[in-house]
Amino acid sequence: MPIKHLQKAATRIAKAARLQERIVLYGDSDLDGVTAVIILQEAIKSIGGNVASCYFPNREGEGYGLTQTALQALKPLAPGVLILLDLGISSFEEVAAARAMGFEVIIIDHHAIVRGKIPEADIVVDPKQPGDTSAFKEYAACGLSWLVSNALLKDSMSKTLRQSLIELAALGTIADMMVRAGDNELIIEEGTVRLEESWRPGIKAFFEAGIVEENAHKDRQIGYMISILNVRDVSEGLPAAFRLLTNPFMEEAKRMVLDLEEKQHVRQQRIQEIVQRLRDRILIKGVQNALVEGDESFDSALLGAASSILSRELQKPVFLYKVIEDEAFGSVRAPLGMDTVKAMEGRADLFMTYGGHPQASGFRMKEKNIPAFREHINEYFSYGNES
Repeated sequence: MPIKHLQKAATRIAKAARLQERIVLYGDSDLDGVTAVIILQEAIKSIGGNVASCYFPNREGEGYGLTQTALQALKPLAPGVLILLDLGISSFEEVAAARAMGFEVIIIDHHAIVRGKIPEADIVVDPKQPGDTSAFKEYAACGLSWLVSNALLKDSMSKTLRQSLIELAALGTIADMMVRAGDNELIIEEGTVRLEESWRPGIKAFFEAGIVEENAHKDRQIGYMISILNVRDVSEGLPAAFRLLTNPFMEEAKRMVLDLEEKQHVRQQRIQEIVQRLRDRILIKGVQNALVEGDESFDSALLGAASSILSRELQKPVFLYKVIEDEAFGSVRAPLGMDTVKAMEGRADLFMTYGGHPQASGFRMKEKNIPAFREHINEYFSYGNES
């Protein structure tokens, strides 16, 4: 069975393009979200659609998902079609607010459904939503964006455009650590077969600038490319990965890649500094069934990577957060078999927002709720209640 509402979304986007309605693409700022936005943007533009804005929320100042800050910035673009990519499935109040402003809202997301409910958007594409009978559920958001683009363009998609878009879908799928099975395997195989011959300057620049060795193993090449594309370097609201992968000029793209490589080295050092600080805390305080730690000085863009390292070391769920004023913005990682979304769902009253995948999620709450949250999480992940 096809993914629920996927064709409906493609049909509505085609209508918006034909009628020259304003289309706003709103994506998460990680590589999955960025590639999902670029794929759909280029597909829409190829049929003459009006992509009025691409917006990525600033995690440091706005948090995750569709935010009230973003809605105020986008309000002048209403009425129009607001397409949420790699987020939105837990943004209940914000989706309602967007519709009240005059936006039609389409959600294209792959995250777990919170409390069995979905926002009242005009169209929701998420293989995990109730009533979706499609066989394969583990797409990245960029994979779903690729499928919507296929349904949108059908036979009119040129061979060159197809190769260009599926390369992005492959990179985003690998970066989001989705299972290599089903359609994901097909996307990865086709999308990575000739990366060094890509026409896209932002990909070819890795090889032209000598950042990636042409004779190295493909997995190693791609892994290093992704580590650089993951650098959170935002300019004028746009992540570095978006600016690089949409840059039409080879020389500029090469300069960007070299600059991002330098910043990646600094990023790795800063991640290790956070990890070492937390190791020192653990030596003093110990750790129970899960680690819940935060600080005002932490860089929220680095907490996902730091959480991953500590979760592997401890073989426990790790909830790291940055405090901004009176709020805590968190990134979560956990070993296979532990469902952090379900764990947070048990005390949904503590959160402003939360959601994601079982082993990789995020949250936002008032800092005053952290002690109650820590107590709940340690109790939830006590022996015999791993998932």
